[in-house]
Amino acid sequence: MFIATQPRLPNVVIVSPALASANNGNWQTAKRYAKLLSAVCQVRIVQEWDGGQADDVLIALHARRSYASIAAWYAARGAKGLIAVLTGTDLYRDIQQDVQAQQSLVWAGKLIVLQSAGLDALPPKLRAKAQVLFQSTTTRVTLPKTTRRLRAVMVGHLRTEKSPETFFQTAALLASHRDIELRHIGGEHDLALAQQAHETAALFPQYQFLGARSHAQTRRDIQRAHVLVHSSVMEGGAHVIMEAICSGVPVIASRIAGNIGMLGEDYAGFFPVGDAQALAAMLLRLRQEPAFVAKLQAQCAQRAPLFELARERSGLITIVQSML
Repeated sequence: MFIATQPRLPNVVIVSPALASANNGNWQTAKRYAKLLSAVCQVRIVQEWDGGQADDVLIALHARRSYASIAAWYAARGAKGLIAVLTGTDLYRDIQQDVQAQQSLVWAGKLIVLQSAGLDALPPKLRAKAQVLFQSTTTRVTLPKTTRRLRAVMVGHLRTEKSPETFFQTAALLASHRDIELRHIGGEHDLALAQQAHETAALFPQYQFLGARSHAQTRRDIQRAHVLVHSSVMEGGAHVIMEAICSGVPVIASRIAGNIGMLGEDYAGFFPVGDAQALAAMLLRLRQEPAFVAKLQAQCAQRAPLFELARERSGLITIVQSML
C-alpha cells in the first residue's frame, strides 16, 4: 500500500544572544520570529548554534554577539541559509570598528535591517544582499487620558545607549511643572545610572523610576501615557516606538538614524540627541498645544501600517524561503 508522507518542514534555528530572562529587544524579536515562522517551519531558539545537521536556515540576531555561531555555520555550510539581523549597536558602532562584526556581514547570505535608514549604514557593496524588514506588534486600544497632567513614559533599560541621563536632566528642568509626570521603565543594568535614577526620583517627585516590568505591564503603561519618550543615542529599530504608535500614543524621539527610519524624516517629534532642554520644551509644548499633539498622532497613524503583523510575517517567510 502506498502511504503519502507529508513534506518535511524546513528547520530554522534562531540564535539570540539574549533569552527570555533578559526580556530585551533581541529576545522579543527571536520570540516573535519563531511564532511567525511556526506555521511553515520547525523553529528553535538558542544562544549559540550547536552544529545541528538538520538545520536548514540560521537566523542570527546581532552580527558581533552571534559571531561564533555565524562563523561555525559558514565553516560548515558557507553562506547558504545564513541570515544576519542587524541591531543598532551593529549598524551604528560595531561594523565600524569590530572585525568580527564586519566578517559576519561578509559571510551572511542575507542581511536584515529593521528600519529603512539601516541600509545607509551598510558598506555600499553589501547593500544588495540587505533587506528592510520592519518589526511588528499587535494593535491596542487607545485608552482615555487624564486632562489634569501630561504623562510621559520612557521605556529603556539603564544603559548608556538609551541615554537615560537626558530624561533625568529633563526632570530637573521641569521641576516646577507638577502637571507633567515622567515615568521611567527599565532594568538596572548599569549601577551608576541606577543610582542616578533613584537620586532623581528622590529629588523630583514628578519623576518615577519604576524599574523592570513585564512586557505586558509595559504595554499597559504605554497605553496609559500621553506620549512615549525615546532618547537613545543608537537604535536598530526600537520595539517601544512601534508599540506606542500601535497604541495610538505619539512619540518624542532623539534625531538618530534608527528613529528616523522608524518615524520618517519629516516627523515633527524629534529633538537633538542628549538635549534635555529641547526635550523639556517639547513636553511643555505637548502640554500646552493640543494641535501639536494632534499633528504627532496623525503622523504616527500614517506609519502604523508598517508595523502590521501580516506584513512582517510575509516578509520573513519570503526571506527564509529564498535562503533554502
